[in-house]
Amino acid sequence: MERDEIYLFDLWRVIRREWRWFVGVLIVVLAATFAFTHAARRQWEATAWIQIGQVGQVPAGQDPKVEPFQRVLERLQSTAFKNDVLASIGIAPASAEARLYFKSQKLEPMPYAGPLVKVSVRAYSAAQARQFAEATLDTLRAVHQRIEATPLALARARLDEVQASLSGAIAERDRLQQAAASGSRDDVAGKGSPSPVLASVLVSTRNEEIRNLQLVRSDLVARLSANYTYETSLMWPIYAPENPAFPNLPLSWGLGILLGLAFGTVAAVARGAARRRA
Repeated sequence: MERDEIYLFDLWRVIRREWRWFVGVLIVVLAATFAFTHAARRQWEATAWIQIGQVGQVPAGQDPKVEPFQRVLERLQSTAFKNDVLASIGIAPASAEARLYFKSQKLEPMPYAGPLVKVSVRAYSAAQARQFAEATLDTLRAVHQRIEATPLALARARLDEVQASLSGAIAERDRLQQAAASGSRDDVAGKGSPSPVLASVLVSTRNEEIRNLQLVRSDLVARLSANYTYETSLMWPIYAPENPAFPNLPLSWGLGILLGLAFGTVAAVARGAARRRA
């Protein structure tokens, strides 16, 4: 502990003796930091949390998600998809804005939260960064809408079929109940209906069929509700801070001061060593 204190004291004496070198290097580093923070082109970042859509009515054992989660990540990173995103908002693939979009895109998978994909992109303005995030979502949603169109149409057609069967079964049950309640075989026969006894048996059968159809319909309605069937969308609003993400002024100046102190100390020690050798 005493050796450390002696070393620090000796270091302070060297810096005090060679303070011109220390201050000069510190000023140079701070000037470089000032030039960097003013010359570097500003970049803004926008972040979107995208929830992958799903169709609740799928075959047993199948993933209800419109597209497997890992495939979504691969799609978002593909060049073709990024080109589609840029084309949708009229950005040329060879432009500086497009290059920044390609380079800055960051994906953070969140498989146990929806699943969700956290997408971060950068642009040379806050408005364009938000536009990039929105275009990424819109392009992915358009792809998923094409994928989910067929299974969703089949599920709705199945619901319509069950509803029609249920309406027919209820109408038939009502007719049979009237036949069973009439108690007149001649009247019933004149109308082409079964006997009251047979009608009572058929009513029981129809009631069982109606209960089964109602269960199927309830299950389909629940699976097609917003809790189980939804499109790819934002989980929360896009986050786009007003301050630029690059250069980060507090971080840049903090790092500049730290490097200035370190390089200034090294310069002072080196100058002191050179002076002693001379």
